[in-house]
Amino acid sequence: MVQDQSSQVSLLGHPKGLFYLFFAEMWERFSFYGMRALLVLYMTRQLMFEDEMSYGIYAAYMSLVYITPTFGGLIADRILGYRKAIMLGGVLMALGHFFLTIETPLFFYGSLALIIVGNGFFKPNISSFVGALYAEKDKRRDAGFTIFYMGINIGGAVAPLLCAWFAESFGWHYGFMLAGIGMLAGLFVFYRGTNKDVFGEKGRIPNPSQYFATTWGLHKGQLITVLSVLAVPLFGLLVYFYQYEHYLIGIASLGLTAMMVFIYFTSEAVEKKRLLVIIYFTALATLFWAIFEQAGSSLTLFADRNVRLIGLNAAQTNSINSTFIIALAIPFSMLWGFLSQRNINPNSAVKFGIGLLLLGAGFVIFALSAQERDALAKTPMFYLIAGYFVLTVGEMFLSPIGLSKMTELSPTKYIAFIMGVWFSSSFYGHFFAGKVAQLTTLGEGESNPFSEGLIGQMVEVITGLSPEGIAGMGESFQQLYSYVSVYAAFGVLTMAVGLFAVVLSPGIKRLMVGIR
Repeated sequence: MVQDQSSQVSLLGHPKGLFYLFFAEMWERFSFYGMRALLVLYMTRQLMFEDEMSYGIYAAYMSLVYITPTFGGLIADRILGYRKAIMLGGVLMALGHFFLTIETPLFFYGSLALIIVGNGFFKPNISSFVGALYAEKDKRRDAGFTIFYMGINIGGAVAPLLCAWFAESFGWHYGFMLAGIGMLAGLFVFYRGTNKDVFGEKGRIPNPSQYFATTWGLHKGQLITVLSVLAVPLFGLLVYFYQYEHYLIGIASLGLTAMMVFIYFTSEAVEKKRLLVIIYFTALATLFWAIFEQAGSSLTLFADRNVRLIGLNAAQTNSINSTFIIALAIPFSMLWGFLSQRNINPNSAVKFGIGLLLLGAGFVIFALSAQERDALAKTPMFYLIAGYFVLTVGEMFLSPIGLSKMTELSPTKYIAFIMGVWFSSSFYGHFFAGKVAQLTTLGEGESNPFSEGLIGQMVEVITGLSPEGIAGMGESFQQLYSYVSVYAAFGVLTMAVGLFAVVLSPGIKRLMVGIR
């Protein structure tokens, strides 16, 4: 058999195709995070939605963005291949960003729906494409995904700064337009890579005879495009009726469970053990994203209302996490390589536990900021930055490692679908993130579950605040307490789960059967 030449052409010790995917994903994430940074503020300031409604729409949108990758991954595995799926998804997402510039309810919900459908094709397949560039058990894989992850976060760091500046200076629509231009740039880079043949035979249509089989006068590739466009109104309605999202959670869970059961019972013995690890990692990642994704919702409003910001506005604080990832990605990539060479690289199960521990610690730091509140219930920006730094280190232990492990643990013919299952952790995580965020919307005189008993005492120790202590101090102090009490309680809970995951790691490692 002739070896695929794409795997032999290297740059900085990695397949050259990695860097084209790096830049394509960087620009796609620029568009995604640029819009995300504006969305909640746009709804609360421009559209005049209540906080609770804004959180609900945001959670529904972000959940759906991460459930469609299961379908997009399965369709790419069977019919489209990575290349065509990425192009289709990118075009739909670009249209979604540009249509957000038209301020009517139809275009608002329709734009979110276009991005949801487009992300389903783009997100799982570009990540799976990275895995396809490496041979099985290639020790460079974790380092390669960490480099790829840096591309994600260069886009995530720059986008909130630029898009928020455009929105503040010229109007919301210009911020959304800039996000759309970023998506087009990502498509251009990817298309250029395919023309230069840096991917070899990777990512092509898996079965041309099936792809070109006709139904209703259209071949399957064309039919998928038509059905994708027809699905847009459905997803728009799901966002509009965000109050009923729990029904979608149930339906999606049944579908995912049925598909995973089918894959499990048609897999070999080793694959079955690894599939159990995939489910376990996905469950841990769900908790991670449920807490982490306060960044785009309640943490943005916390920064806007209760932090003494210096040099950044509230939307631009969304870039702090990504900026730290850019700074940490290469050192972490080198660290994993250094530890692997000496056979002391912690296994992935340990890394997941450490990631959760650090995430929880980051939110405890956010809560600690209340100890240094001023007379206006404003807290020092130092705590916001320090908390983001700690949770970002936690993210480096979990998210890029999870991307890497999905491509290793998955049965070969289901790699893109399993990548979609991994992204379903963000689907569930954003659903629960919305519930967590809504706990921060309590008004004066109301209480949340973290204000009483042992938990209330723990919250008071961390934050220096209690319901009795802030009584009569005004809405700003009630608002501050609503945020930091939730952050303190969930921070401690997440640290406890992380510690438990570290304890369980030897058993999980055995189920991985030779994969670290």
